[in-house]
Amino acid sequence: MADKTKTELLREIRDEIARSRTLPLAAYRRKYKYYPVIGEGSHGAKIMFVGEAPGVQEAKTGRPFCGAAGRVLDELLAGVKIARHDIYITNIVKDRPPGNRDPEPKEIAAYAPYLLRQIEIIKPQIIVTLGRFSTAFIMREFGLSDKLAPIGKIHGNVYNAKTSCGRIMIMPMYHPAAALYAATTKKLMEEDFKKIK
Repeated sequence: MADKTKTELLREIRDEIARSRTLPLAAYRRKYKYYPVIGEGSHGAKIMFVGEAPGVQEAKTGRPFCGAAGRVLDELLAGVKIARHDIYITNIVKDRPPGNRDPEPKEIAAYAPYLLRQIEIIKPQIIVTLGRFSTAFIMREFGLSDKLAPIGKIHGNVYNAKTSCGRIMIMPMYHPAAALYAATTKKLMEEDFKKIK
């Protein structure tokens, strides 16, 4: 039997999440007829962006970063001439938490194995973490706990991690939603994004 393609492997993740009755936010998704938000973009991407959890627009469409924060992300990408279709975008938690609240530790723990499988499949050279939850998870997962600090102190820094798929550069960034509320944060993000390539 031939090896499965990246597309087939990512489709398996999508199907497992969609069918699950045990994931902590699956019942909430079904109740409101939301979609799981698995990820989108190039399956051969060198750069992977990892956010926290989908918002309401994302849950309604099944697409990551398609609401107001997504528009900010698109502007930031355009500013450094990175096409959205050349990267892969996902979240740790694949279902929307009620009321747009922060993801809980048990939710992160339940969905994290899917993210780790996505990383193994895509094999990015750079992971850009968007926000404190994805930054904390990725840095702990890849042996960078000693470098972990509040996002305001480590945003824009580059950390090298040894992983099962080789060396990956980890780049913590503010979540694009933060730029919606503070012009100074958007300026910081614009400077941070210039370091991506």
